[in-house]
Amino acid sequence: MQHVLVTVLESLRAGRLREPDKVAHFVLGTCRMTVLEQRRTSNRQEELLARFGGDLVPEPPAMPALDDRRLARCVQSLKERERSVVVMSFYDDRTASETAHSLGITTANVRVIRHRALQQLRACMETAS
Repeated sequence: MQHVLVTVLESLRAGRLREPDKVAHFVLGTCRMTVLEQRRTSNRQEELLARFGGDLVPEPPAMPALDDRRLARCVQSLKERERSVVVMSFYDDRTASETAHSLGITTANVRVIRHRALQQLRACMETAS
């Protein structure tokens, strides 16, 4: 609608409308031409995407297989408080403030514990491989 309105106003200001009493017909014609143009553009974009889309989007890198048993052992090797923070953060999907409230510690302390626990988990997963 906005595109049609702008086009009609620009045409009126430029004096391209020969018969002012036929403004309604001019607006309808402009609407029809705008819709046709958008359809052509959309069809052209779909054709180009189908033709060249595979070249535009690279294949995502393959994720390495996760060793569930190794991860479980590494999580079990964490201290109880660290394990609780990791489980609440990633399994229960709790925020730092919710985790802090549940454990009776500060939000900043939860973030520090989580950061250190993740470092330990990374190290454990790398050394076990």
